[in-house]
Amino acid sequence: MSLFKARDWWSTVLGEKEEFDQGCLCLADVDNTGNGQDKVIVGSFMGYLRIFNPHPVKTGEGTQAEDLLLEVHLRDPILQVEVGKFVSGTEMLHLAVLHSRKLCVYSVSGTLGNVEHGNQYQIKLMYEHNLQRIACNMTYGSFGGVKGRDLICIQSMDGMLMVFEQESYAFGRFLPGSLLPGPLAYSSRTDSFITVSSCRQVESYKYQVLAFATDADKRQETEQQKLGSGKRLVVDWTLNIGEQALDICIVSFNQSASSVFVLGERNFFCLKDNGQIRFMKKLDCSPSCFLPYCSVSEGTINTLIGNHNNMLHIYQDVTLKWATQLPHVPVAVRVGCLQDLKGVIVTLSDDGHLQCSYLGTDPSLFQAPKVESRELNYDELDIELKELQKIIKDVNKSQGVWPMIEKEDDLKVSAMVSPNFDSVSQATDVEVGTDLVRSVTVKVTLQNRVALQKAKLSVYVQPPLVLTRDQFTFEFMAPEMTRTVAFSVYLKGSYTPPELEGNAVVSYSRPTDRNPDGIPRVIQCKFRLPLKLICLPGQPSKTASHKLTIDTNKSPVSLLSLFPGFANQSEDDQVNVMGFRFLGGSQVTLLASKTSQRYRIQSEQFEDLWLVTNELIIRLQEYFEKQGIKDFACSFSGSMPLQEYFELIDHHFELRINGEKLEELLSERAVQFRAIQRRLLTRFKDKTPAPLQHLDTLLDGTYKQVIALADAVEENQDNLFQSFTRLKSATRLVILLIGLWQKLSADQIAILEAAFLPLQQDTPELVRRAVLVFKGLGRNSGCCYFPPLEDLPIEEFKGASFEP
Repeated sequence: MSLFKARDWWSTVLGEKEEFDQGCLCLADVDNTGNGQDKVIVGSFMGYLRIFNPHPVKTGEGTQAEDLLLEVHLRDPILQVEVGKFVSGTEMLHLAVLHSRKLCVYSVSGTLGNVEHGNQYQIKLMYEHNLQRIACNMTYGSFGGVKGRDLICIQSMDGMLMVFEQESYAFGRFLPGSLLPGPLAYSSRTDSFITVSSCRQVESYKYQVLAFATDADKRQETEQQKLGSGKRLVVDWTLNIGEQALDICIVSFNQSASSVFVLGERNFFCLKDNGQIRFMKKLDCSPSCFLPYCSVSEGTINTLIGNHNNMLHIYQDVTLKWATQLPHVPVAVRVGCLQDLKGVIVTLSDDGHLQCSYLGTDPSLFQAPKVESRELNYDELDIELKELQKIIKDVNKSQGVWPMIEKEDDLKVSAMVSPNFDSVSQATDVEVGTDLVRSVTVKVTLQNRVALQKAKLSVYVQPPLVLTRDQFTFEFMAPEMTRTVAFSVYLKGSYTPPELEGNAVVSYSRPTDRNPDGIPRVIQCKFRLPLKLICLPGQPSKTASHKLTIDTNKSPVSLLSLFPGFANQSEDDQVNVMGFRFLGGSQVTLLASKTSQRYRIQSEQFEDLWLVTNELIIRLQEYFEKQGIKDFACSFSGSMPLQEYFELIDHHFELRINGEKLEELLSERAVQFRAIQRRLLTRFKDKTPAPLQHLDTLLDGTYKQVIALADAVEENQDNLFQSFTRLKSATRLVILLIGLWQKLSADQIAILEAAFLPLQQDTPELVRRAVLVFKGLGRNSGCCYFPPLEDLPIEEFKGASFEP
């Protein structure tokens, strides 16, 4: 059951085997109470007119006896019900009921009851019009700009528009080329009728043009129609939408703008007053009804669209904002105010399911019943398993679109990291202080068994580690061919990376008999960089702010044998203490207990514990595997360092908030800078020079503020990126400790990493580019020179948070 299903506030089923359509539902204060509460008016093809005033005792309890205010049988089928000012001499609301051959206008009134049955409601026929033609639908409004009353226009099945000025018949006009009637709506702002013809065109006719055209009643339905006297009926505008329309609605933003909404069979369109498309939306499901209305956001329209999948979608312009499940397929939908509850959605199905609902996510209390347990027949399961295995084997033997699985892969990728540093370091433009930055060479080898096309090798490492080259392309690789590429890796920043693992990904295409262009495939290979690439031997420290203790089930191993490259020559006798100094300054100390099976890692910064702790566990596992010991295990029994982890999260969050504030200030100063520059350019181009009135001083001060804010944004971005990297290291450390604490498997640890570790970098590149552009606008120490507007790199600013 869907969590986002429409919450049933009130519902009922109308009659038995009755049929309804989109014109059979209306919401209005039909009895003129003046309290703003709507009543639900429903008419059926069986001729029953019902008026409801829902007020459930409990939400979803259903209909009560007093909810039905009125039920009357009008004998003739009811095609449409509308409420408006249809009676002359009064501005009170009346009910218009359209039958196939008759239009009736009723007044609905209630009498205060003195007994337990409550109030009594009745309808009184005010007037009726007998129609000479079979009616299809109707619309109403203040035709011609009349005030205080509504006129009615009825469209017949043969395409004739009949206009009634309340109690009197005004005129009738045939729409040119009409074959089948379509939906009809009236636009009060343009005083025109809008419909969709059988040619799949949206057509608009001015009321004044209809009024002065040839009278349809005096014309014969023969070829003489083309020779009749009077003015010719001319369409105001047309638009071909290429499909039949289900409904038309007019929604006004304000007094100066309105939109025409057309619901098609596959799309819904929003048009301007002149017929131009404002926007359109392609629908995924077949629609059944819709209702547009002005949304809370200024200048936007919300649209309720029901479809044949029992769903109700809410769009804001073309963006889907909500989807809710209904218990039926709606053919009509309205929104009203019922019992002081605003925004109630009323839906009606073709078989009479009437529901008042609201949107919500409170889950249903329904629980699925327990399935009856039965004993398993293992013999039958074995037989079924063998049959399935035989089917799978037969499918693999047959040649399909995908190539058959071979014993050997199409391509093998392997990576080898050099054990020694490069003789000449490839590190350039590094930012790690006075330490000498070394580089290490990585070789990636590609061995293909079959011919391959468009092979592309991409290499990734964690920043601040950088590659001398990260992209390699091979247009064609012949069978049994080996290609080897080499590149160097080095540390560029003054902080530690969150991971020493790199990834080499190869994407290629393998041609087949049925697909000469090739089937795209991807293969990857991971490699591990040495710890010495980012770390140097350091002096051990006895005290530190952050400490971790790792327990093992084996005797402690000499640290000199675990980390031979980090041995301090002056302290060879201390085999149980070792110091590490990362490039950039931070230090970590590793101690092995002499009496217990424990190792302690300590440092002044919490996130720096991660790499040494992970490297220790990996090297211990490799050491005992070489000794042939398979039951080695590590554990963690201390308290989880959550407070230190939360401090890193808070610091990262503060930097993000600070970055947003700086970008907002930079946007304001950029707008101010442009405005002052335009004022100056106007003064300079004026033929009669006027005094600058200190505009140059203001421009100089604003420019200095822009430069200072740009520097602050750039500095905050660098700090944010470093904080993001440290937070990522701390997250990996916490996940590692949780895995050791709860003895989680590799798959369970992978789930934790997928849930908590981010995959993307936290660097908004667009803001960085915009800052660099502002900083390059012409910084000059003597006097600030600002190029004219037409010479500034405006294109560099498009899409940034401050647009010129």
